[in-house]
Amino acid sequence: MNSQLRKLALSRQGLLLPEPFGVGIQATRLAIEHLGYVQIDSLSVVERAHHHVLWNRVPGYDPSYLNQLIKERTIFEYWYHAASYLPMRDFRFALPQMTSIRRGENRYYTNVDSKLMAEILARVRADGPIKARDLKKNKVDKNKGNWWNWSGSKRALDKLFMQGDLMVCHRNGIEKVFDLTERCLPEGIDLTRPTTAEYASYLFETTSRSHGIFTWKQLLHLKKGKPIRDAMKNILDEYLDAGLLKTITNEGSPTAYINIEALEKVSAINAEQVKILSPFDNLLIHRDRLNSLFDFDFRIECYVPRPNRVYGYFCLPILYGDKLVGRIDCKAHRAEGRFEIFKYYLEDGFLNHDQFVPALIGEIQLFADFNKCPLLEASIITHS
Repeated sequence: MNSQLRKLALSRQGLLLPEPFGVGIQATRLAIEHLGYVQIDSLSVVERAHHHVLWNRVPGYDPSYLNQLIKERTIFEYWYHAASYLPMRDFRFALPQMTSIRRGENRYYTNVDSKLMAEILARVRADGPIKARDLKKNKVDKNKGNWWNWSGSKRALDKLFMQGDLMVCHRNGIEKVFDLTERCLPEGIDLTRPTTAEYASYLFETTSRSHGIFTWKQLLHLKKGKPIRDAMKNILDEYLDAGLLKTITNEGSPTAYINIEALEKVSAINAEQVKILSPFDNLLIHRDRLNSLFDFDFRIECYVPRPNRVYGYFCLPILYGDKLVGRIDCKAHRAEGRFEIFKYYLEDGFLNHDQFVPALIGEIQLFADFNKCPLLEASIITHS
């Protein structure tokens, strides 16, 4: 049964079939809509996480697709549990957080210069899109002009984005370009603030659709307060009463809920398929679930002091068939077109090494090519 549940999770994540969403830019949109979000990350040891996640699900994925989809107004940037690309159809579910920040309920945004915010907003309205570094260009003496405090200006720009006055209309690499929200939203979009029940339903449907098997903790990841808990319990009870979910309870583990319809649709998997995952992949975000379902203990060690790292600065999990079997520490040297592998690790008890290594090297080469580093230094991968 564990193998079938792992296949369910991989199927729901778009990691089971070769073309789960099709190909090209519209497959990228469908992938984001299905997953509910794709996390944005600025680390560039290898190709950035948002591109890496989509590359693993959309054959022939091109990083330019995200800017194109932003321009088409079918996705947008905001906050899920972290900075993310989100489906534009879900924009209204970002409104509660925007409103909360506007009201000063987030402590990070409580001490921001409102006059400076108004000046930035007026400048964007008059002159068009703005980048954070544009604020530096206009730095003058506090007593003689407006753009005097880089730190304050950056926080003002961030709050305007987080409270929904500005949106990201483009990215140059990792650099964000902001414009008025009213210029970025498609016509006719629903801007009705969701009720607590509607918001809970959105969280439930996103989790059930994209994961297939989940826990109560996962449903309410980083969401606090009795109203949202009560609303989520009502939804969960409704699905259980309707026979749309089944439960699994194992000693020492929280109750897991299974999307029955999704379980019935799980396909066979190529036992020799290898995928190199981003540390920020949607499959990995819930560590307890990952450990319970895949018996894989994972954390991102770039935030760990060097002496305390076990595997390396930016180790990438390795998926083989329906199991997470190891991790690889590597780096893309883009100026040299060289993809360097420092070390790789296999989980205890992993078998089929002879079949695995050629498949892994082939996948690493594909990943190196995606990183524009076709020269692969893979001599460290041997059968020993």
